[in-house]
Amino acid sequence: MRRRSFLHTILAGTGLSMMGSADSDPLDTPRTQPLPLLANKAVVIYESPDPTRVYAYSPGIARLPSGRLVATMDQGGPGLEELPGIRMDGKKPWRGQIYTSDDRGRTWSHRSDMPLIHARPVTAGKSVYVIGHRGDLGVMRSDDEGATWSGPHWLTKKQSWHQAPCNVHYTRGRVYLVMERKTDPEFKQWPVSVLAPVVLSADVTADLTQRIAWTFSNELTFNQAVEQAGTPRLIGVPFFRYGFTALLNGLRSMAPIGWLETNIVQFTDPDHVWYDPNGRTFHLWMRAHTGSSNLAAIAKAVEADDGNITVSLERAPSGEPMLYVPCPGGHMKFHILYDEPTKLFWLLSSQSTDSMTRPDRLPENRYSLPNNERHRLVLHFSRNCVDWCFACRVADSGNPGQGRHYASMTIDGDDLHVVSRSGDARAVNAHDGNLITFHTVRDFRRLVY
Repeated sequence: MRRRSFLHTILAGTGLSMMGSADSDPLDTPRTQPLPLLANKAVVIYESPDPTRVYAYSPGIARLPSGRLVATMDQGGPGLEELPGIRMDGKKPWRGQIYTSDDRGRTWSHRSDMPLIHARPVTAGKSVYVIGHRGDLGVMRSDDEGATWSGPHWLTKKQSWHQAPCNVHYTRGRVYLVMERKTDPEFKQWPVSVLAPVVLSADVTADLTQRIAWTFSNELTFNQAVEQAGTPRLIGVPFFRYGFTALLNGLRSMAPIGWLETNIVQFTDPDHVWYDPNGRTFHLWMRAHTGSSNLAAIAKAVEADDGNITVSLERAPSGEPMLYVPCPGGHMKFHILYDEPTKLFWLLSSQSTDSMTRPDRLPENRYSLPNNERHRLVLHFSRNCVDWCFACRVADSGNPGQGRHYASMTIDGDDLHVVSRSGDARAVNAHDGNLITFHTVRDFRRLVY
């Protein structure tokens, strides 16, 4: 009976109806249509002025206590330098942007450009901040709910940082998030093997534009983790040989394995094998670059009484070190939120449907290797971040060349708001899209079964 209620819930408001008579069990009746898309209808926050040469990346979103929504994104591409107001620093041209909405995402106002990328909005105290990087870590601050912004305050000097707009965690009056430092500036390939996920923590009442407000954890790179625990065996990692290429509208290559784009979670269920009754242990859930799909890389972060944070590998109850866990879409950037009313973790990620296809037989407009499918955005929920239950399809472009991916989300009452890195028929490919779109999953908690 619970399952039947769940299916009726998903179909409600979609124009679809359950097949069969009132006395039949719809689960025993063949479906003629896929489960509906619950948030495919979108509002465009940003549209590229030149889809072939200016691309839209890295959306982040936060809800302020007043209900105002703040969204961030950044622009890239070879045509960016031709736009007015673009700052050049001897590297590629770049610009981030900040938007707000006061009507739950129906309309958006451009508030500021910013010299940060991979940024995300963070609420703390009576202010809202944007944290990102342009090589070094930078923070901007607004004291009027995102209407106006300070210039960037730099937390580091002459370093190289990375990250995507992943989640932000609050506990005991402190804010926690992760940024990733590239530890080897001379590394020439995609640097996911030399990225160190650094946990940043600060008191929510502090001025987060100041370096003294932040505690930085130690650094543990993927390569160092493998050195400590040994090379992963018997799971097909890496799936392709390094440098593997297949000729189909260009080269498809396999970079060295690694981790990136880190979320931070905390297990408060006393029955969880990794529960810390002192509330000082966090876990890092990261995109796992392995060449295969549906694995996440993990580590733990333990906070000492003096506030220092140490990142290390987690271990199974047997004592064996753990580097990977099952995670739907863990091979691409994903976003995790904890929802206190349901005491569930919610996972927004890219769905993989053909990762076992030979690279030379992929559709012509598929980007990169088979594990790089980017056009289906799906939602799952879990009690423990390992056993995930499928909730719904959020958005699906229906075309492998038109992305709905790299998304972020925030909870707004009974609804879940999503911002997506998207593309339409004008997009160059699924990676380099031309839109940032806004989607809402209404009454998302009713998807629990």
